[in-house]
Amino acid sequence: MTQTPPLILVDGSSYLYRAFFASQQADLRTSNGEPTGAIRVVTNMLRSLLKQYPDSVVAVVFDAKGKSFRNDLYAEYKSHRPPMPDDLRSQIEPIHQIIGAMGLPLLVIDGVEADDVIGTLARQATESQIDTLISTGDKDMAQLVSEHVTLMDTMKDQLTDRQGVIDKFGVPPELIVDYLALMGDSSDNIPGMAGVGDKTAVAVLQGVGSIDTIAAHPERVAELSFRGAKTFAAKFKEQEAMVRLSQQLATIKTDVELPVSLAELRRHELQKDVLLALYRQFEFKNLVQELESASEADAEIVTPSDVTAHYDTILTDADLTRWFEKLQQAELFSFDTETNSLDYIQAQVVGLSFAVAPGDAAYLPLAHDYLGAPEQLDREQTLAKLKPLLEDPTRLKVGQHLKFDRNVLRNHGIHLQGIAFDTMLESYVLNSTASRHNMDDLAKKYLNYTTQTFEDVAGKGVKQLTFNQVELEKAAFYAAEDADITLRLHQTLWPQVEKEPALKSLLLEMELPLAEVLSDMERTGALIDPFLLQNQSQQIEVRLAELESQAHEIAGGPFNLGSPKQLGEVLFEKLQLPVIKKTPKGAPSTAEEVLQELAYDYPLPKLLLEHRSLSKLKSTYTDKLPLMIAPSTGRVHTSYHQAVTATGRLSSSDPNLQNIPVRTEEGRRIRQAFVADHGYKIVAADYSQIELRIMAHLSEDDGLLQAFAHGQDIHRATAAEIMNITPEAVTSEQRRNAKAINFGLIYGMSAFGLAKQLGIPRGEAQRYMDRYFERYPGVLTYMERTREQAEQAGYVETLFGRRLYLPDIKAKNMGLRKAAERAAINAPMQGTAADIIKRAMIKLADWIKTCDNGTIRMVMQVHDELVFEVREDKLDAYVPVIRQYMMDAASLKVPLDVGIGVGDNWDQAH
Repeated sequence: MTQTPPLILVDGSSYLYRAFFASQQADLRTSNGEPTGAIRVVTNMLRSLLKQYPDSVVAVVFDAKGKSFRNDLYAEYKSHRPPMPDDLRSQIEPIHQIIGAMGLPLLVIDGVEADDVIGTLARQATESQIDTLISTGDKDMAQLVSEHVTLMDTMKDQLTDRQGVIDKFGVPPELIVDYLALMGDSSDNIPGMAGVGDKTAVAVLQGVGSIDTIAAHPERVAELSFRGAKTFAAKFKEQEAMVRLSQQLATIKTDVELPVSLAELRRHELQKDVLLALYRQFEFKNLVQELESASEADAEIVTPSDVTAHYDTILTDADLTRWFEKLQQAELFSFDTETNSLDYIQAQVVGLSFAVAPGDAAYLPLAHDYLGAPEQLDREQTLAKLKPLLEDPTRLKVGQHLKFDRNVLRNHGIHLQGIAFDTMLESYVLNSTASRHNMDDLAKKYLNYTTQTFEDVAGKGVKQLTFNQVELEKAAFYAAEDADITLRLHQTLWPQVEKEPALKSLLLEMELPLAEVLSDMERTGALIDPFLLQNQSQQIEVRLAELESQAHEIAGGPFNLGSPKQLGEVLFEKLQLPVIKKTPKGAPSTAEEVLQELAYDYPLPKLLLEHRSLSKLKSTYTDKLPLMIAPSTGRVHTSYHQAVTATGRLSSSDPNLQNIPVRTEEGRRIRQAFVADHGYKIVAADYSQIELRIMAHLSEDDGLLQAFAHGQDIHRATAAEIMNITPEAVTSEQRRNAKAINFGLIYGMSAFGLAKQLGIPRGEAQRYMDRYFERYPGVLTYMERTREQAEQAGYVETLFGRRLYLPDIKAKNMGLRKAAERAAINAPMQGTAADIIKRAMIKLADWIKTCDNGTIRMVMQVHDELVFEVREDKLDAYVPVIRQYMMDAASLKVPLDVGIGVGDNWDQAH
């Protein structure tokens, strides 16, 4: 590239859609419910570009409203695309306003697409010997790549030059149009040549050349070795007109008449007041603060921090001694481990990083072993020297997800103590739904700082290095930055938590102590019988073959049960089943909820559901669990996640214990494989109907309070109330219906949902619900009060002060608003239930430390259940204590009830 700063052309339309859908999960909104996700992502992307290319002209190009010349060529062009979502449409104008206020040229040209405007400007720049970077995620743009034009995908941090196009698509830029013309483009509804996919298109173009060459010498195709080569020429001749049309549709124009010349494209003065007003309107607090404190000369550029960072690499004893003294003198230091694995049971320390003040951090490498790695301090000797400091409870430490570091250090005989704070948990307690709680995302959100990612230093995919293979120069900055940013995050997050007494208590008295409890549980692990699981896998395999055979028989021929396309053809074309729902691309959906609805009336969907369920059980549990037994312990070690669910519930992975079915025979058989050690029994303690009891407490409904106070079967009591009969007269079906109502109301179920679940008319379901609220008016009052409080505050709380923010509670979209209202009703109950079991776990863990060593182990937490291994001779002494601690975990207006079972395996005990 030349020394002149490159021209940056931003494909605004591409980023608009990508930003919108990328931000949908977080669903960012103002306090008034206005969506801001796309605005925020596009704004940050532009600011990042301005920082990276401060001397470049950055022009942003959007599609114009209405049709382009391509619609005149082919009426079906992009016709399959659904209408733009309202939440996206409302963000376009604000984005345009922010771009203008940043001083950036904005181009929207009628009759053509953004691609054509960008193509024209790129051609003009090339003719003027100016290099161009096209910022886009659109593959069509690959045709524009040349010696002077490079694609840049900001969201993936990826540059694509000529060789990059060849590596990605298999053909050079000058054949991309022909590649798209042959295989078509479903995103733009470009038809292409029927039956030609990616591999065939590449094979023909590599073997023969362009479409013009193929048309002139069709005989050359037959000489190629790809499947279908012999018949390709005849098919091409039949479809050449459609292929030529597709060529026209896929070709980006480079001769658009533009209202400005290349020379007239320039950055204008930043409109600071306008930008500030827009940032305030959309509640971008960090951007407001930054812009208010920055000068107009650099206000548009991201300023990660005003801290000058100085990072040391500790390679000598003198370095270590100096840093050891700094750590001892610090009131609080941040701390992080770098390891050779994410499996905490096997992981070994590769290095440690520390920070004692913002910008003052160091990396201590201990096991980088790539060829040519510099000499490092001896790992075991160094860890032995650090052990007293790391184990000293009075030396306060902060980290990001320190549970992992605690587990890894145990592999080296170090029992980490003095964990005063954890930035992941600080963020989670502050606002569980504001963002993900990993360090990279937190740094962007709270510090406006973009960190180096692991992929930046270790690479991606199959070629990714483990950290011990990363060059020390790269590794040292990455690791020291982690410690530094963690300390800065703590200094930002803790004051916000500390000023809210309930949140402070939640962090210090619940989440931080619980992290240590979970760490101990993870390391203890669960004992499983692999032979039981292997036997079950074999039996499932036989059943899957039977189901497949039955499905083929019903369908009248073989098909791939795992292929949505083939399944759709069988269900909706061959068997003519009703189409319940369509995919975004317009095809009949074969999603699970669709099959469930069809299964009421048709045999094949029912078979398919059983096949899917068994296949998932086999791949996720019966096949996989035996392979997950750690050789060093002979047990399976899950990972518990504290900062994932919005309501405070724990989740787990590798394996996911929460998803093992309990109501099916196959699920119960998997639980049978979780066994007790020799001389021990499994003890399973489960809160009974805890969310309904919390509902009784929160609603203070007399009927519910009385039912629980007198130990009544709550579902039978509810059935008796709404049927106006005695409890003794309640049938099993009436009790089942009442149970559906009791639990349905907790999750905000409508009469329509209840009718669907019970298989009854909607009017009858509505009458059930009306009678329920007549008998339990306090519940209705609670629900209405909670909705109002949620709308006013923007969040709801558990009994212990945990907050669930509800950004959609004022959304204009009724579906989003109703979902937020349902969450508002459910979250206090589900969150309080999660808090109660966490409190029980902390108390029980403290008690277990006082018991005879090894006589009891807490091994699993699943939903409202705790699972223990207890030595047989201690059962009579320990079981009542477990029950009492769990019942005492909260004081409600109704008693907590804990069911306890004992057995040789989890299923027996449950």
